[in-house]
Amino acid sequence: MSIELPAAGEPRRAHGPRDPGDAWVVAPSGERYWGRFGAAGLLALDRDRGVLLQHRVSWSHFGGTWALPGGARHEGESALDAALREAAEEAGVPDAAIRPRLLSVFDLGYWSYATLIGDVDEPFEPVISDPESVALEWVPIADVADRPLHPGFGAAWERLRSLLPLSPAVIVDAANVVGSVPDGWWRDRPGAAGRLLQRIRALSGAGVPADALDLPEHTWFPQWTVVLEGAARAAGDAAGIDVVRADASGDDEIVRQAERSMTAGQVVTVVTSDRELGERVTRSGATVRGTRWLLDLIETTAP
Repeated sequence: MSIELPAAGEPRRAHGPRDPGDAWVVAPSGERYWGRFGAAGLLALDRDRGVLLQHRVSWSHFGGTWALPGGARHEGESALDAALREAAEEAGVPDAAIRPRLLSVFDLGYWSYATLIGDVDEPFEPVISDPESVALEWVPIADVADRPLHPGFGAAWERLRSLLPLSPAVIVDAANVVGSVPDGWWRDRPGAAGRLLQRIRALSGAGVPADALDLPEHTWFPQWTVVLEGAARAAGDAAGIDVVRADASGDDEIVRQAERSMTAGQVVTVVTSDRELGERVTRSGATVRGTRWLLDLIETTAP
């Protein structure tokens, strides 16, 4: 369990109606936590520049310290959406620039704080867009602990830092998955592949539990790659999914994708029930899961 504490401070000095989530929660022992429905923040990681940190204005809670852009969740808002919204409001972070990787939640029962770790896919310059920030800076990972950190973020930093090297990738043998369900896919291979892509898209937004990937206890958002071959290559794309259309052998393309992901340092899972292909990617260092693994995840996580 992570030990993140709130990074948000006093109610915003901003125009417009106040959200009902902008309120303090008082613990039985008297401590105050910002966010009636909990709070969330974004740890944006740029491979070249480091972590985006916010220097908090003096009048805020623990003013003068450095923390992640974050704040109170809205009623009914997911932690992922709240982290991205708060980062956009406080630091001008474009949603499209961030690829979510994992969500770590510290839950006290009466209040929770969620940290979204996201990779910067499209470099951007942060913008101070509300009065809670004195400065916004990209700080190298090795230098974060040298800053005067917000106590909650400071307590959580080493644990969060230990998670940064873990980047899961799931590569899907679409032909094998589609072929495992006798639903008439052979009459419309592009349509069947397209339906699978949309189901994986829904799963990618919901996240994958840690035990399904043999990773530390958090909700993970792997980089999904779906390899299409033959007639299925005519299927359309799906937002957030890397769709690879094999020019020749789909199996050879899956092995190439797995080796490329592992070279990039990712933790790779290949979804296939093809024994020969499974042996090939296992020799390369990937983990193999059968088609039922993916179908069960879809049914239980994003039906």
